[in-house]
Amino acid sequence: MREFASPRTVDLPRTGSLTDDVVRNEHEAPDHVCFSVRGDDGWTDVTAAAFAEQVRAVAKGLVAAGLEPGDRVVLCSRTRYEWTLVDYAAWWAGCVTVPVYETSSTHQLELLLRDSGARAAVVETDRHRARVDEAVRGGARVEKVWTIRDGGIERLVASGAGVSDEALEERRAAVRPDTLATIIYTSGTTGRPRGCMLTHGAFMAELGQAVEELDELFAGDDAATLLFLPLAHVFARVIQVGAVRRRVRLGHSDGVRHLTRDLREFRPTFVLAVPRVFEKVFNAASQQAAIDGHARTFDKAADTAIAWSRSQDDGGPGRLLRLRHRIYDRTVYARLRETLGGRCAYAVSGGAPLGERLGHFFRGIGVTVLEGYGLTETTAAITVNRPDAVKIGTVGRPLGGTTIRVSDEGELEVSGDQLMTGYWQDPETTTEVLHDGWLCTGDLGEIDDEGFVRVTGRRKEILVTAGGKNVAPAPLEDHLRAHPLVSQCMVVGDGRPYVGALVTLDAEALRPWADARHKEGTVAALVDDPDLRAAVQEAVDDANRTVSKAESIRRFTILPVDWTEEDGQLTPSLKLRRAVVTQQFHREVDELYGR
Repeated sequence: MREFASPRTVDLPRTGSLTDDVVRNEHEAPDHVCFSVRGDDGWTDVTAAAFAEQVRAVAKGLVAAGLEPGDRVVLCSRTRYEWTLVDYAAWWAGCVTVPVYETSSTHQLELLLRDSGARAAVVETDRHRARVDEAVRGGARVEKVWTIRDGGIERLVASGAGVSDEALEERRAAVRPDTLATIIYTSGTTGRPRGCMLTHGAFMAELGQAVEELDELFAGDDAATLLFLPLAHVFARVIQVGAVRRRVRLGHSDGVRHLTRDLREFRPTFVLAVPRVFEKVFNAASQQAAIDGHARTFDKAADTAIAWSRSQDDGGPGRLLRLRHRIYDRTVYARLRETLGGRCAYAVSGGAPLGERLGHFFRGIGVTVLEGYGLTETTAAITVNRPDAVKIGTVGRPLGGTTIRVSDEGELEVSGDQLMTGYWQDPETTTEVLHDGWLCTGDLGEIDDEGFVRVTGRRKEILVTAGGKNVAPAPLEDHLRAHPLVSQCMVVGDGRPYVGALVTLDAEALRPWADARHKEGTVAALVDDPDLRAAVQEAVDDANRTVSKAESIRRFTILPVDWTEEDGQLTPSLKLRRAVVTQQFHREVDELYGR
């Protein structure tokens, strides 16, 4: 059994809670701009003092509504300032926040409301309110609902005007590191979502170490980050808490529709994203270059960026490579950096493997992607690459105070103070994954001699072909998705004679590709086009070069539709729900094997 531990360099807190950061900011730097809020007329700054005042006002409203310490409050909204405001207000009142993806169906919302026993909910729109109302009719116990877009926050504040500062502070002072802060439900890629119980201390342990080891991101008066991932996901939630702790100016963008505009206006110094976002940035740039007639130039620029990045790990670039890199930096890379606002030097990636090529490409253009690894059960990061210790293709070393090991079965197991206390009302499943201070992650991985970790797949997702060959689908899928035309893919072959794949297309990338070749028709009309199949075959061939012949993809099918969260094939964090895809496309899978 291989094991690697990183010593803790930050003392664990014995008292206090996450709201201490808000109080400290108010006292030490009341005029510091902690937030910029996007409105119809642009961005409005919110100081540390103003944020603290608003949090207290909302917390008083929760107390006036009759919520007691430990009561659960559901948050269902897109990523926006009010999300963060209510999160801290609930903690201030001693309550437990239960984040719900705003795209959740009525059935999903009812399940989480009933399971968590939430007494109150803060939702964004009337549409969300209607779902909560229907869930209540189905048996959920929610008593109070406030709708952000219908003046809910203002009414909440008004109702709490009679709560004294002393009574509210008494609530806040009673919260300790071992107090439950949130129940975050897993996105449910396999089976029913489970509620991970995370304490204030788990967040404090995670962030105390992470912000120190990622100091280059959080340091400086001009440090700023724009959140556009769902705050219902632990990844974005931890960055929110870290930004408040280190007084990093924080902005919120409610989705991809306005993301380009928001990035240019907000100008973050670092961002966080899932690999699919980085893939889309690269693919969009590649396709735009093709439309403009500069495809060869972009390809050469991309190859130069990758070569320049690789050289950083091998003695540095030679004179000719430095010259090429300098030329492309002015003509190509600068424009790409401008799409991220022009100031972004770092990005943090999690949720799935990024892939070495993309990692080298972004470092080569001047935006170092720090890939990390973690779970909801671990309050986000277990491991992460640091600015001064990057090994592209890995998810970095364990954070301080964290130990990671590889079991005899190849599974990654982790120990540390950021682990959940268990699954909400599910002791049986808790004991299956959490025992003797160790969490079984369900992920397969490796640890090299320097402590850098590679995640090689999910234990439950390993395919065993009819010939007995074990195949990890994730590496093959990562390579396929890197192709500009590919949106999603799923490798199949469990119990089958060979490995196959279902592939979906990126409609935005397909249109300019088709126009350049004078092809007409919808995605459905083009799936059998010989040139298109040849292009996807190139991606398959490239992926196959990374594995043995027995593991390689022998046949693939291009589907006429893409997979989406709305249709149930993807989770809100864009992970593949394999069971759903297998069920919905079982005929296409059978056809890969001549049935």
